[in-house]
Amino acid sequence: MQPHENKGIEKRFIISILLTLIILIAEVIGGLWTGSLALLSDAAHVFMDVFALALSFIALRLSAMPPDDRHTYGYHRLEVLAALINGITLGAVAIGIFSESWERWQHPTEIKSLEMLFIAAIGLVVNAIVAFVLHSPGKGDQGHDHPKYHAEDINVKSAYLHVLGDAISSVGVIVAALILWQTGWQWVDPLVSIFIGILILVSSGRVLRSSLHILIEGVPEGLSLNEIGETMCKVPGVKEVHDLHVWNLCSGHIALSAHVTVEDQNMQINAVLMAALKHELHQNFGIEHTTLQFECTPCGQGNSLIVHK
Repeated sequence: MQPHENKGIEKRFIISILLTLIILIAEVIGGLWTGSLALLSDAAHVFMDVFALALSFIALRLSAMPPDDRHTYGYHRLEVLAALINGITLGAVAIGIFSESWERWQHPTEIKSLEMLFIAAIGLVVNAIVAFVLHSPGKGDQGHDHPKYHAEDINVKSAYLHVLGDAISSVGVIVAALILWQTGWQWVDPLVSIFIGILILVSSGRVLRSSLHILIEGVPEGLSLNEIGETMCKVPGVKEVHDLHVWNLCSGHIALSAHVTVEDQNMQINAVLMAALKHELHQNFGIEHTTLQFECTPCGQGNSLIVHK
């Protein structure tokens, strides 16, 4: 099983971290200067972006380590743990923003709307650049495209969702600044902060759902267990497939184990059959890591999914 070493993605993470740090410094200073809670809320989101990008980058480097005697699959699951931590911290930030928004709603303060508008516009431009850097595949990136399954690195996906959320948050801050400038309505600032908090919660839910699905070894999204079994059973020589399991080691690697009932035949024929099954699984579903047990009669273990007619 190949490690996750990918210099193209690593370079994109380093560029994204540096650009996001610039946004963070600008929005913290600008939020304190203008008194805008919306800007400070967005800065909190940006801080979590820096944390998420750094954590994802570390997980990416560690997941490139080869397997050893204690970790026979390697360290691929570290990317999933990083995404899980990112999702949890996003939820915590959202709760903090809701609390502060309620306090500001009850006790509004004076806000410098023009300065707030200028800083938010800078944040939007830089966020758009970072999102483009993360979303655009580089020359060294490793793809996982297959007819039935497209795997996105959950690290890159969670980082991209962070930054995309920031870009939308910056749009919200700009709208709030324009309304404040024209009307002087102070309540718009905490209202936009609530909007930013909801956006963060949505991003948190998406990342948590994907990472938890992998950690509980669910069938990879986009794949059907029955369809995989049917494809295997179409290979000549296969009588039945049972005790079939398919799961993600991480977002880029799928594993499969199954019991395959075959005719009573010599080992050479079985070797050809094994190669044909592995080819079909890789060609149609992108499954590279397989464990197949051949039997002449069903062992009775697990459910029988497919019987060749």
